[in-house]
Amino acid sequence: MKLKDIVPTPGSRKKSKVLGRGRSSGHGKTSTRGTKGQGSRKSGNVRPGFEGGQMPLYRRLPKRGFQNFNRKFYVVVNVGKLNDLFDENAEVTPEVLVKNNVFKDLQDGVKILGDGMITKPLVVKAHAFSALAKQKIEAAGGKVEVI
Repeated sequence: MKLKDIVPTPGSRKKSKVLGRGRSSGHGKTSTRGTKGQGSRKSGNVRPGFEGGQMPLYRRLPKRGFQNFNRKFYVVVNVGKLNDLFDENAEVTPEVLVKNNVFKDLQDGVKILGDGMITKPLVVKAHAFSALAKQKIEAAGGKVEVI
């Protein structure tokens, strides 16, 4: 291979468009802007959403809903899953659940839900519990602790 043999990949380099340099350039006279009107002028480009002075669509449509900035995003785990993963009298914490690949990201905390059966007594520490989950864990002889 020689230095003279090195060429760019076809299509990787594009010539820039030369505007307003005579008719033979293919982009002369109006320089691809069309004739007359606001868009043909020097500073005639208008902002996105501008409709020529008409009330724009984003202002014509009503506002709906709101974003609750205090909302907590809990990772949910069912008691049936805890029953499958842990042995009797094991302590279940959010850190242990992450270590056992039950979920990847802790977000704002862990909420234990009551789907499934639990037969082993477990000590479960989480940020929130559903009433059914609390009832099932305690019925199996376990403990519930809110952190």
